[in-house]
Amino acid sequence: MTSLRPLGSSDLSVFPLALGGNVFGWTADESESFAVLDAYAAAGGNFVDTADAYSAWVPGNEGGESETVIGNWMALRGNRADVVVATKAGAHPQHKGLSAATIKAAAEDSLRRLRTDHIDLYYTHFDDVSVPVEEIITALDRLVKDGKVRAIAASNLSAERLQASLDFSEREGLARYAVLQPPYNLVARDAYEGELQDTAARAGLAAVPYAALASGFLTGKYREGKAVDSARAQRAGQHLETERGRRVLAALDDIAAARGAEVATVALAWLASRPTVVAPIASARTVEQLPALVAVAELELAEDELARLTAASA
Repeated sequence: MTSLRPLGSSDLSVFPLALGGNVFGWTADESESFAVLDAYAAAGGNFVDTADAYSAWVPGNEGGESETVIGNWMALRGNRADVVVATKAGAHPQHKGLSAATIKAAAEDSLRRLRTDHIDLYYTHFDDVSVPVEEIITALDRLVKDGKVRAIAASNLSAERLQASLDFSEREGLARYAVLQPPYNLVARDAYEGELQDTAARAGLAAVPYAALASGFLTGKYREGKAVDSARAQRAGQHLETERGRRVLAALDDIAAARGAEVATVALAWLASRPTVVAPIASARTVEQLPALVAVAELELAEDELARLTAASA
């Protein structure tokens, strides 16, 4: 059984791969989503990542579809106590931004859809610079004090606003961010490495990166002259046109072949080895896509393999 990893300064412990819920209620219907969730749990997984905005971008959807699927699954399986549920506020069409009133209303709606009385990890989805960090942290702290949220986190936040938030929490003795969710992968390192990662490391935050497989590019299914039927094909395919993308793919191919592993597993293993990273996020639309993702829990790359990938992705 894979051992769980402590999640920053929170009291949560998680499987080393977070299952992304963005596809639930979008490219995976409820029965397909249940099958993926069941397979993930059967593999020892306990960390499910969603957001109240998933999947408001789909015609006919209004946001909250993913939370509803996850809530229905936990109710049906009776496994709420075994699942670390992470969701986010700030981007739902009816709850845009991070004012105190918006955070409170968004949390209540998420709790209802998830069919639970508490959210394990609650993120601000995108920063709202029109709201002072003091107001945001105070609103999140209220949710923690009320027992509705166990730990708080931030996604898409600058190093400056992160530090200001941490300083305010410290000064006032309020709930403090335990987790950061940046975009981070082998072909997109710049958004996290540097000042933001340094700030997270100093503060003891856990990083739970999204876009861990670069919209599917790092699964290895995108190749020259090969068409891929995916909602994200155009974005992923762009990496093939870059020198870095081709270098990374070549290194991944070699290491995967030598290890008898999937390309996606190797890409996730590199990410999981990076400073501050506790659990990359990756989503599976079908049960068949899942084994390559959860296999990251068992694959530890050697120093020379890690160095090769780091150099290829520079």
